[in-house]
Amino acid sequence: MSRTRTSTLAPIAALSLLTTILCCDAFVLRVPVSGVASRTSLSIASTETDATDDADAVKTDATDDADAVINSTPPKTKQLSSLTFAGKVEAALVAKFGGTEPIQRVLDSWRWADMDYTHREFMGPKQDPPVLDPATSDCHQLAPSYVADLTCREFWDASKFDWAKQLSDSYEDIKEEFVRVTADMDGLTKKNNNIWAGALTEDAAGYGEGWKTLVMVNRGMWDPVNANLFPKTAKAVHESGVPAAEVFFASMQPGSDIKLHSDFTNFVLTSHLALVIPENGNNKCRLTIGDETRQWIEGEVMVFDTSIMHSAINESDQVRYILMFRVWHPDLTDVEREALQFIYDVLEYPELISEEAGTRWMAEERLKMARSLPELEEKANSNNNKSDFAFEGRGKKGGKNKKNKKNKKKGGGHRGFGA
Repeated sequence: MSRTRTSTLAPIAALSLLTTILCCDAFVLRVPVSGVASRTSLSIASTETDATDDADAVKTDATDDADAVINSTPPKTKQLSSLTFAGKVEAALVAKFGGTEPIQRVLDSWRWADMDYTHREFMGPKQDPPVLDPATSDCHQLAPSYVADLTCREFWDASKFDWAKQLSDSYEDIKEEFVRVTADMDGLTKKNNNIWAGALTEDAAGYGEGWKTLVMVNRGMWDPVNANLFPKTAKAVHESGVPAAEVFFASMQPGSDIKLHSDFTNFVLTSHLALVIPENGNNKCRLTIGDETRQWIEGEVMVFDTSIMHSAINESDQVRYILMFRVWHPDLTDVEREALQFIYDVLEYPELISEEAGTRWMAEERLKMARSLPELEEKANSNNNKSDFAFEGRGKKGGKNKKNKKNKKKGGGHRGFGA
């Protein structure tokens, strides 16, 4: 794996941070986020002091001010009002998981989202090797969706994850199917609106017009249309055991870049299986997480933390394709993963916390269907894929019939939790 350390950065301060371009409107971040500190803003302005001020005291004050700009301290949390949607979700979590103790970090995360808290922290000292100067580093974490005390590193060792090896072993089959099916992508696009979704909000504009996604799994729920377009891929993903909340193909146009941004969530890591990389191995297609840059290599899996400021570039003259995953952070306990998934489920199906037993049951049944791997029919060639792709229960761009869309307004700002 080719890798270099970088120190180039457009100023992060005062910029309208870019939300991660997730594949359907269910994933658009709606949590208000203020700017993250930039190298420029990290420079402490000279302070007017009386001539009698102690120089050391002034230096200490300036250092404290700088740290306040770079790092934030999570506020104390308290039980949410049961009259609010957030409070009802919290009460359901406590009831489902037998009290607050096993899921306290998740409850805190949910409450911080309700408070519009955004976690900011300079992570340079925690890297290997450590980076100590925040003014010259891009290794800043920005996470409105934040679980405390999770390991934060730029790149993780993919060989430590069994699922990563299995996905890499399936590379040839996944690539062959992808190239074959997308050979007639214009025809597929005309027949179905789940194909190659672009940026859905102005906040996501930093991803550029060259960034497109094709959803396989959305917050733990399969897209049955795309799963049947790519049945070998769906089967490989399912059998790998990858703990993924999201799975999607992503394209990046030639000569395009993705500006420096955060994906806003620290309790999932991001992984890429490189499928089609122009000029493979010639360092034309690169990903930078914090201060470290690596190139995509076909067939290899990378795992990294996109709550850290990051960017990407395709300097080739061809399109780059990857299979992308959002995976649960390995520091989470099994119960915490289940609790976070339950929040995702409720955001998709608010009826799960209805006071009416029949309504809850119907929502649970719909959820079971959405979470299950669809029945797959492997296609012999791309011509067999030309169907109307119709299916029931899921609407445009991954997700919601009109009734659900209306109900989901109850979620308020929490719709962006974990996005």
